[in-house]
Amino acid sequence: NSMTRTLTSIAALALLLATAASCSSDADSSSTSTIAATTPATTPATTIEPAPATAPETTAAPAAPADTTFTAEVWVDNWFSLTVNGVAIGEDSAAITTERSFNSETFTFTAAYPLTIALVSKDYKETDSGLEYIGEPNQQMGDGGLIAQITDTSTGTVVAVTGTDWKGLVIHRAPLDQSCVTSSDPDTECTFEALDEPAGWTEPGFDDSAWAAATAYTEEQVGAKDGYLDIDWDPAATLIWTSDLKVDNTILWRTTVTAP
Repeated sequence: NSMTRTLTSIAALALLLATAASCSSDADSSSTSTIAATTPATTPATTIEPAPATAPETTAAPAAPADTTFTAEVWVDNWFSLTVNGVAIGEDSAAITTERSFNSETFTFTAAYPLTIALVSKDYKETDSGLEYIGEPNQQMGDGGLIAQITDTSTGTVVAVTGTDWKGLVIHRAPLDQSCVTSSDPDTECTFEALDEPAGWTEPGFDDSAWAAATAYTEEQVGAKDGYLDIDWDPAATLIWTSDLKVDNTILWRTTVTAP
């Protein structure tokens, strides 16, 4: 009986060991399987699309200045032509070859501020000698004079008048030696100076900083008459010319008028 119990114990121990081994094997297999299942698969590469560029902000172009209607009134001893912003507006209806012309002129035109006013003024002369009435007892040097005003017709406001703020360039001077006034042959004995008009001088961008300021004169000094009396001149409007009423015969004038 003792022997039987011993064999039974040995058999039971062997069975226990076999069962334990089997459980250990199952546990290892289960653990391996679990690890394999939880290992993440390789993530496929992704392509990141670039964000669309932000469109630049656009700034609307400023509106072009609106055209305004103006009236120009001009009197010159003896002839003129008027340009505004590089556009011809009008000229004296009496030709410069007219010996005595003291008429005034009125023009209506449209333009946008700022206004660049450019005006040519000419005193009458028979020849480049700068004299008039040549060969007659009253042979002499002439004298000039200019007055102008521009009115904004939408408001009735005078926005520009001639004054010492105008800039002038003399392009014809004669006679340079005034003793030739009594000459019997002034075209030979009287000397003169003449220049060409500068290119682009009527345009807004032209540089007139080197031009001389106008000189103001009274009605008596100029001898203003005839058409001068037909215009109701603004009190600020002044008769102008260069510093020499007699020798300076042809003058280019410029001024700029900003919006009121």
